[in-house]
Amino acid sequence: MSGCTGPLSTLDPSGPAAASIAGLWWVMLTGAAILFAMVLVLFLMTVFRPGWGSQVSPARWIVLGGLVLPAVILIPLICYALYAGELLLPLRARAPARIEAIGQQWRWTFRYPELGNLETGNVLHLPAGRPVDIAVTSMDVVHAFWIPRFAGKIDAVPGHQTLLRIQADQPGQYAGQCNQFCGIGHAHMHFTVIVDRPEDFPAAVKSAAANGEVKK
Repeated sequence: MSGCTGPLSTLDPSGPAAASIAGLWWVMLTGAAILFAMVLVLFLMTVFRPGWGSQVSPARWIVLGGLVLPAVILIPLICYALYAGELLLPLRARAPARIEAIGQQWRWTFRYPELGNLETGNVLHLPAGRPVDIAVTSMDVVHAFWIPRFAGKIDAVPGHQTLLRIQADQPGQYAGQCNQFCGIGHAHMHFTVIVDRPEDFPAAVKSAAANGEVKK
C-alpha cells in the first residue's frame, strides 16, 4: 500500500506509460477479486450446504474448478497484460529527444546529447508532452532507474545501455530513485525530475548545467 500515495505513487500516473501500468494493476486487481469471489462462493456452498456438489465427479471438479474457472479469468488478463506491455515498448517511433542517465554510487548524472552534452547532477529535466528516450547505464554496480509516475523501472547495467521511453504530461516537479539495492548508500540515491514547458526546456537545461544544479 506504500505505493498508493505520495510523490512515488504508482497509482497516480502523470504519463502514458505509467497510466498503462496503473491500468494493468487495476485490471489485475479486478480479475483477482472476481476469481476470489468465485472460489469463496464454492467454499461457502460446501460449508453451509453439506453434500452440495456430491453428484459431480472428482474428475469434473478438477477440470471445472481447477482449469476452466481460472482460465475464464486468467486468459483475458494475460491478453490484456500483453497488450499493455506492448504499449511500453520504446521502438514504436523515434523519440524527438534522448537523454543519458548514468548511475554511480550514490548519484545520478544526466547528459543531454542534443543540447551539446550538457550535464546535470541528481536533477533530470524533461519537456512536457513529448516522448523522451532515456538511455540508462552505470559506472560501477547495477542500479535501477525509476520514476513511478512516468513509467516502470529499468536496470542500469555497467557497460550496457538500456532504453526506456517516458513522457510527462504536465510541467511540475516529480521524484525518481534507484530501485535496486546497490550498497550502503542506496536509500539516498534518489533524484528530482523537473518537467518544463517544451519551449522552456532547452533554456532550463542550459541554466541548470551552467549553475551546476545538483540536489542531494
